[in-house]
Amino acid sequence: MYSFEPNEEQQMLIDAAGKFASAELRPAAHDAEENREMPKRLIDKGWELGVLQASTPEAYGGFGERSALTNVLALEEMAFGDLAGALAISTPALFAASILLGGSEAQKKEYLPKIVEGAWSPYSAALIEYAFDFDPNALKTSAQADGDAYLLNGEKAFVPFAKDAQALVVYANLDGATQGFIAQKDAAGLSVADEREKLMGLNALPMHRVKLENVRAERLGGADGCDFGLILASMQVASAAAALGVSKSALDHATNYAKEREAFGVKIAQKQAVAFMLAEMAVELEAIRLLVWEAAWKLDNGQADAQNAAYLAFVGACDMAMMITDRGVQIYGGHGYIRENPVELLMRNGRGFPMTLGLAIV
Repeated sequence: MYSFEPNEEQQMLIDAAGKFASAELRPAAHDAEENREMPKRLIDKGWELGVLQASTPEAYGGFGERSALTNVLALEEMAFGDLAGALAISTPALFAASILLGGSEAQKKEYLPKIVEGAWSPYSAALIEYAFDFDPNALKTSAQADGDAYLLNGEKAFVPFAKDAQALVVYANLDGATQGFIAQKDAAGLSVADEREKLMGLNALPMHRVKLENVRAERLGGADGCDFGLILASMQVASAAAALGVSKSALDHATNYAKEREAFGVKIAQKQAVAFMLAEMAVELEAIRLLVWEAAWKLDNGQADAQNAAYLAFVGACDMAMMITDRGVQIYGGHGYIRENPVELLMRNGRGFPMTLGLAIV
């Protein structure tokens, strides 16, 4: 059975990530969103925490063993500071963790050391497709065998740092099943839109559409391919963990405001309607956190129902984030709708979690 007490290494990582998120990411979140750019110094500083390195075996350049649970704890803390910042810092993990989970031994030795041993570098992954019926298990992007390689055709949306990515893990439909493929930056037929995606939130995270026209790529995992179900579950748990961080931030802001704001001679936190809202927000946050921790623990321990647990955690976290961030704005009243206040950005980011699948992985 899993423990509710982090071990010493986990606690050190949580403390470091939490201090960085509160002292660096949170104060910069508003300006980064308005300027549509996350300061590179913050990305570099967040990378230096070594979250990915601590989850990569020494044989591939890291100094630890992969732990979805440890990554969940760190990602929640980072997202507490700012969602765009957390996703920007962890973008190389989209590529590296996919290789670690599904790559062949040769692919692990080729790619992982140069990612984890060096400075932050924009390696990324492309899963999402711009379609109302998007289903990661029924992708429209196709892959077709072509000798010792595969030809990819289709279009991907919301690909972080696609413009500068050294390589991409592209997910495509191969004979009715989703598989991963490694496409190089300069591959013929791969083009990245100049214009960035225009979204309600996450504007500090540069995302672009990627078009693939007979792009030659190698299959993730070699001839045998990869277990996409495991990779998808890891993405779902990551999105759920990020939702925890955003929701915790909204609850924190709303609670502090309610304790300070007076109406009719008393703090609004003493008003029953507000107190009940805060209590329900806290209950929902704790309940979903347990779902996320359980799903991560099951992934780490190879439990048969781990993928089902990851899906439940993801769906629950999406609903939780929308509820908690919306109520955060409600508690602020008219002030919550003002651009300068933090809860409006949290609500915009919280509303987008159903589409963040594929933007993080644990």
